[in-house]
Amino acid sequence: MKKIMMATALAGGFGLQAVAQDSTKSNPFTVSGYAEAYYVYDVNRPLNNTRPGFIYSHNRVNEVNVNLAFLKGSYNNDRLRANLAIGAGTYMNANMAAEPGVLKNIYEVNAGVKLSKTANLWLDAGIMPSHIGFESAIGKDNWTLTRSIVAENSPYYEAGAKLGFTSKNEKWYLAAMYLNGWQRIQRVDGNSTPAFGTQITYKPLSSVTLNYSTFAGNDKPDSVRLMRYYHNVYGIFNLTEKLGLTAGFDYGMEQKRKGSSDFNNWFTGVLILKYAVDESNSFAVRGEYYQDEHGVIIATGTPEGFKTFGWSVNYDRQLFRNAVWRLEIRSLHGKEAYFDKRNTDPVTSSPMVATAIALSF
Repeated sequence: MKKIMMATALAGGFGLQAVAQDSTKSNPFTVSGYAEAYYVYDVNRPLNNTRPGFIYSHNRVNEVNVNLAFLKGSYNNDRLRANLAIGAGTYMNANMAAEPGVLKNIYEVNAGVKLSKTANLWLDAGIMPSHIGFESAIGKDNWTLTRSIVAENSPYYEAGAKLGFTSKNEKWYLAAMYLNGWQRIQRVDGNSTPAFGTQITYKPLSSVTLNYSTFAGNDKPDSVRLMRYYHNVYGIFNLTEKLGLTAGFDYGMEQKRKGSSDFNNWFTGVLILKYAVDESNSFAVRGEYYQDEHGVIIATGTPEGFKTFGWSVNYDRQLFRNAVWRLEIRSLHGKEAYFDKRNTDPVTSSPMVATAIALSF
């Protein structure tokens, strides 16, 4: 599961880079691509060579593989825009497993029209990056090699329609979405209820981005309808030219039974600190905690549900303008034994070392 930011952190610093392309280019058609190869050594060496079931990116271990590769074509002018991206890799295999047929290889496909000549108001429809979270499926756009637990267990993508408005001073972005579900291209069989989302992004300064996103909907058949409500809050702060901080907190609720006023809840928090030594070298450290006691998102079958703390240390080396090499040490520590270990009973920790190289054009 997971998510793509409305704006992404630059690889060599902490500024934000707008996603929209320059419509003043003489050719409105552009082609771009991305590929990220990786290797993960999991100390537990699970028999199925796969990271825990709640990990969807970089989830194959002790083998060289491709997390995400896609080829993208885009069209942009002053009033119209469209994107089509076809993807492959272990990210696509894990996140698109529930989608039918050729939809499993659709990374992005959408079209949009500007509704006003004077205001920056757009209506987009199709398969789009999620409006939830600050971490992207595109590894190079994130401060860490692997995704946080919260990113892995909230939507990376969404399908539906989005009405988005950016203020003239570009300090405010407001959006409302009509969605097919919680990370769904095709709605669940037997489900007739749409889902909805909202997003508010505020940039009071060029060095500060504040975001609040929501989701409301049912992701199950009508016969067992359980309403889910989700809140995502984060801030990205450029403390100095070299030092940046990202802080996020998410809280979710889902009905215990159809029509019930009682809810199961879960929450998570994450902090990431990044330091750029120079234009080519940077370090990042992350701390995170995820609690899903009732197994709404991460089911464990254990008495206390899922309660896990994690940390990671990341090093990035910018090889070329469009290529980065990454190295990460990460460990997850659970309240109970959630993690498979080769030839033993499950254990409470999951240490790993990962490396990746990402290229874009």
